[in-house]
Amino acid sequence: MKLPVVELPDIQATRPAIPINLTRVGVTDVKKLIEIARKGKRPIVLIARFNIFVDLPPDRKGANLSRNFETIDEVLEEAVEAPVYEIEELCGVVARRLLTKHEYASRAEVQMKSEYVVKRETPVTHMNCQSVVDIFAEAVAIRSDGNDIRVRKLVGAEVLGMTACPCAQEIMRDRARNELVDLGVPDATIAQFMTRVPMATHNQRGRGTISIEVHDRYDVPLAKLIDVIESSMSSTIFELLKRSDEAAVVDVAHRTPRFVEDCVRAMAHTIVEEFPHLPDDSLISLKQINEESIHQHNACAERCATLGELRAELAGVLPLTDQSV
Repeated sequence: MKLPVVELPDIQATRPAIPINLTRVGVTDVKKLIEIARKGKRPIVLIARFNIFVDLPPDRKGANLSRNFETIDEVLEEAVEAPVYEIEELCGVVARRLLTKHEYASRAEVQMKSEYVVKRETPVTHMNCQSVVDIFAEAVAIRSDGNDIRVRKLVGAEVLGMTACPCAQEIMRDRARNELVDLGVPDATIAQFMTRVPMATHNQRGRGTISIEVHDRYDVPLAKLIDVIESSMSSTIFELLKRSDEAAVVDVAHRTPRFVEDCVRAMAHTIVEEFPHLPDDSLISLKQINEESIHQHNACAERCATLGELRAELAGVLPLTDQSV
């Protein structure tokens, strides 16, 4: 004799004792191995952490969280057949799919973080080495009253670099000039020496961060973002350097001294130059933290704006290579 099948009640669908809307309900720190395709190159393999959320209406006790895992697994499996080229694109696909799985939700949010290895070549000996960059992406999908789904996605990176302090360098330049005068060195020789030999100053390890938020149909090349951050500081840093490489890095840094404020302004200028295809309503977030070497505190500067606002402010400004920052 077969026992009757008893359907268990869907507890999540019942009404809660306190019926209020919840902005985010989901799962965090979901680790997944993902592949990002590259045209003509081997794919990039990342061990990524995901946070996955939907909103919850006041008439539901809970969200069906297992659907979050099902959704991300489905999308990653499909990516094997139809390659994903950008990490924010992957987040956008997952966010859109979440709203089809959670029919009661009107908003889905996906966040992703990972480490990304960048290949480097040292400036003089041309040795190959690697640098590790922190990358992140987000996507938010919103369902309208007409059941249309709109997606905005964000991609960003945090990169380590080096800055040289302009203020201390000017003090050292004045001191060197006075010492040379006391030694009886001719003014013309002093001027030539000061041009050819960069002055000492204190250095900082800089942490530059850029994120760009755009509509679903636009893409932001991650490699270009990393290049923009690195170029905003006094010098790139390397994991492995021979003596001649060390000398070259120090020389470049001291010939390009920059305050923390200079780094953020340089990022803004380069973003406007390098991303002409992005619309004016793209949201840009720029941040630089310099870890001081002669102070106990750190220096920080930030700018948040639309790309249109940055374009308007920088209209008519010379290319970065033609001006001192």
